[in-house]
Amino acid sequence: MFPNVYLFNPDYDMAMANFTPYYKSPAEIMRMIADLSVLPWWFAEEGNCVKVENMALVSLLQKQLREVCGGSMEVERRLDELLPRTAWTAEWPSGRYIPWGWTPALVHRLRQEGVEECFLPSEETVRRFRFLSSRQRCLEVLPELLKIDGTCGEMKACVSLSELEAFLQERGELVLKAPWSGSGRGLLKVSSASWNAQLAGWAARILRVQGAVMAEPIYDKVVDFAMEFYVEKQNGVRFAGYSLFETDAHGNYKLNLLLSNTEIENRLAAYVSREILHEVRTCLLSALQQLLKDDYEGYLGVDMMICRVAGGYVVHPCVEINLRLNMGVVSRLFFDRYVSPSSSGQYVVEHYAAEGEALKNHHRCLSAYPLKIAQDGRILQGYLSLTPVQATTHYQVYVVLSDAGV
Repeated sequence: MFPNVYLFNPDYDMAMANFTPYYKSPAEIMRMIADLSVLPWWFAEEGNCVKVENMALVSLLQKQLREVCGGSMEVERRLDELLPRTAWTAEWPSGRYIPWGWTPALVHRLRQEGVEECFLPSEETVRRFRFLSSRQRCLEVLPELLKIDGTCGEMKACVSLSELEAFLQERGELVLKAPWSGSGRGLLKVSSASWNAQLAGWAARILRVQGAVMAEPIYDKVVDFAMEFYVEKQNGVRFAGYSLFETDAHGNYKLNLLLSNTEIENRLAAYVSREILHEVRTCLLSALQQLLKDDYEGYLGVDMMICRVAGGYVVHPCVEINLRLNMGVVSRLFFDRYVSPSSSGQYVVEHYAAEGEALKNHHRCLSAYPLKIAQDGRILQGYLSLTPVQATTHYQVYVVLSDAGV
């Protein structure tokens, strides 16, 4: 038996909003799970196991990792030494699972597959996870953070449509968010001038299903970033590193920048002082410990923004708390484990609308960005797909790196 079995279930936020053991993910999310099921291989601890959709994906990934070496035996040797040492399974072994996040639907599935109860969280534990993962918890953390000079942030949990509409009339413009949603989903920018029956219907549905709508002012954002943390029941909360990421106009996650923690802090310090960043981090370590107590173990991320204000820039220190694994954590771990400190690049989660597009982009990148691995075994530059690519692929995670010394 392996110590841990890693599992990618990116439907976490939607399953938590639904909160039933019988939740079924939409077809598009099931496609993402299938395409990206190998992703935990890159962050799983050595000697553990990764649960995949089928073993053919593993064979394809291994074949494409050899292809990326371009026929160079030396590059292939260095890449082989670099790659993680874990096992694969398409079965459902009984053991301790480390998923993207725990949901009632996942617990039910594992129980159906014969995983022993001693390895599964209780209903009460998962219910507590749901409470802690709501955007409403930001309201418990934000007040302490706002005592720090150089910070901003405001949000309101509206529990009725009349309360929401009154707040909109008062502010003129707002961002509305469902308490449980992720990666830009469940988010809507509205104004008092554009408010109509259709938007009110959207808000009413969120209120009916989730009990509240989060309402926030619209800030003049210039940078998206996050602080990532790891929680251990024995040792408490520790800082795991920075995440610098980009979103589209709708707030949907696009990519992370692959940079050292020092370089990310340097870039943020072009807008706000390091002292503010360090004070925010210290305050969060205490606030998260108080919020989570002994109820959660694993990675989490706190999304933040640098915002432009009259006279300069400030930090919004708690846009939301992602109480689960997230792409910022994966990109942080990938850089720290596999990338030369002098290199930089992008960690991209790509969606392709049509079949064949992913494979076409894969071959283009293989040609345009040949892989180069340093003597110490770390990646200096080039393209590497972290997930297998075939004609039917619609979702892919890949990196493209360049080296400042080249």
